[in-house]
Amino acid sequence: MKIGLLTSGGDCPGLNAVMRAFTRFAFLNLPRPEILGFKDGYTGLIENNFIPVGEHFFDDLLYAGGTVLGSIRQPFKNMADPAEDGVSKLDKMVENYRRLGLDCLVTLGGAGTHKTAAMLSAEGCNVIGLPKTIDNDIWGTEFTFGFDTAAEVAAKCVREMHATAYSHGRTILVEVMGNKTGWLSLYAAVAGGAHACILPEFPYDETALAEYIARRRENGARYDVIVVAEGAMTKEESTWKRKEMLLRRKELGYSTATSRIARAIENRTGAEARVQVIGYLQRGAEPNAHDRALCTMMGAYAGELVKEGRFGVTVAVEGGRITYNPLSDIAGRTKFITPENPMYLAAKSTGIYFGD
Repeated sequence: MKIGLLTSGGDCPGLNAVMRAFTRFAFLNLPRPEILGFKDGYTGLIENNFIPVGEHFFDDLLYAGGTVLGSIRQPFKNMADPAEDGVSKLDKMVENYRRLGLDCLVTLGGAGTHKTAAMLSAEGCNVIGLPKTIDNDIWGTEFTFGFDTAAEVAAKCVREMHATAYSHGRTILVEVMGNKTGWLSLYAAVAGGAHACILPEFPYDETALAEYIARRRENGARYDVIVVAEGAMTKEESTWKRKEMLLRRKELGYSTATSRIARAIENRTGAEARVQVIGYLQRGAEPNAHDRALCTMMGAYAGELVKEGRFGVTVAVEGGRITYNPLSDIAGRTKFITPENPMYLAAKSTGIYFGD
């Protein structure tokens, strides 16, 4: 059985651990497995650039962050557009899939990766997806691998900001990754003991947020720690198109919601506000124990799907068990935080302010 394997999109903790589990399952349970690891995601499939993956290729990589196969973003939006030679990237991938005689392709990635996987599946390729993203926003799965580690890293940063914020009587805003959704910010805020949390799903009132901090100070609080998702918007900004929002922010002298909030708080309270951007530390960390265990279960389950010949699906977590969903159901859908979400409700009921 000939299997293609690739990682696409942004890196995250656990990619190597999932591939380790999958290849171990394959060599122990599938008939004469031959695994090709495509370099740099879908680019490797487009350019027919791959390396042989042997039985022990991933043996020492259970703990390693990143992806040894490499990853380059290939936007799904132009996959079907013809290039100068008249052949689209999608056509090239399908052609190489068939030329190599692949029995299936296993793709590890986020929303864009799943959209491309669904396109390949629609073209007749046998595809299985694995849900990778620190954003935890893939529809149909309770958790994606890599999220727990990233949340732990972000929460640690939030927690450690309390000491320096208290020491200097400052408001510190911790910017967390998450452009469309705020799962990572929400979990970091709860686990890190933040006083406020600003999420993309719930546009904030800038005046109300500044007043909240002012009231805290008037009531004796010495410092504040606020978690801000990078995709957060004011209620007014949420009515604009993205390009218009970015242009208006630039005209006002700031580029992010975090810097805008910091300025508003300083203007209202007179207290110093500082911004801490966690950045790529959230992605590059070594996967924690929970993620390593989850990755092992997901990778092995993907092997079971190959063994059963069940393709056109992606692995998922539902009700605490590993299962699958059709790729056609996942592509183009995003899992947002809703007002009924238990973690969101717990955060609100224990005093975290969400800018409303």
